Amino acid sequence: MRIEIQVPATSANLGPGYDAFGLALGICDSLILTIHDDPVDAGSCVSVTGESAETLPTDRSHLIMRVIGDVLGAEYPHIAGDVVGRMSLECVNRIPHSRGLGSSAAAIVGAIALAGEVGASAGSRRLSRQRVLELASELEGHPDNAAPAVYGGLTIALGNPARSWQIPAQTVGEVTVLVPDVRLDTDIARSVIPAAIEHEVAAENSARAALLVHGFVTDGSVLLEATADRLHQEYRQDAYPDSMALVDALRTNGLPAVISGAGPSVLVLEGSVPPSLVPDAVTTIRTSIDLGGYRVSEKKSASDSHDRR
Repeated sequence: MRIEIQVPATSANLGPGYDAFGLALGICDSLILTIHDDPVDAGSCVSVTGESAETLPTDRSHLIMRVIGDVLGAEYPHIAGDVVGRMSLECVNRIPHSRGLGSSAAAIVGAIALAGEVGASAGSRRLSRQRVLELASELEGHPDNAAPAVYGGLTIALGNPARSWQIPAQTVGEVTVLVPDVRLDTDIARSVIPAAIEHEVAAENSARAALLVHGFVTDGSVLLEATADRLHQEYRQDAYPDSMALVDALRTNGLPAVISGAGPSVLVLEGSVPPSLVPDAVTTIRTSIDLGGYRVSEKKSASDSHDRR
């Protein structure tokens, strides 16, 4: 059996919507899981092309393989022992890693969805998208990146238990992602945010987050004001000074720019950014908003599959 899934990149926070807002982007990783007739060498069961291909493990310690195995064991224990040793995985990585674009959430969501497809193929229930979100949020720790990877579009998520709601992004068609050539660990970015903030800051951020919804749904002219943040970006400035300088420069020029997730990538809620504003060491990606979340793009049984490697 061969199952291929596409999972989109995501941008969390969008300025004031810390740990709640997320946007799915038209940059997708492809995950191809094959269940063979015979056991597969555990030391070489994963192949990776694209982003981080030279550094990611190719054995069962690979994140996606681990999550697939864990989910099969928890949700489909009656088949897990039979199929895990016969699985191989091909990853085509297009989402930049450690750049604030949800690469780990995409990997986890894709792995859980693949496990659900395996279970369904064995005659069990397919995991619902809500269940995929719940499991992904447990592994990620918060649902802001997982929700748009699961459902697509603009989402607002709450945790414990994980829930999300889609908001129609009617005023924004394309966005620009500015990706620097440096990486930032999410744990480092989160560690510098203070444990408590003033009520004035919380109130302002709440108002801007509400205005952000209005900006996406009804009036795009308010997006510059709506994306201003006082809750997390400035506290992280030392972790990504060049990215914050770029955000400030773009906003000075009237563009609604924010740090994407934990950074250091920058998201601009405009389809076009003047090249003169972009530093040489930054890659510009102009992309659409992904509206569907993860999707099974190919599913074949052993009788009609073919080997693309």
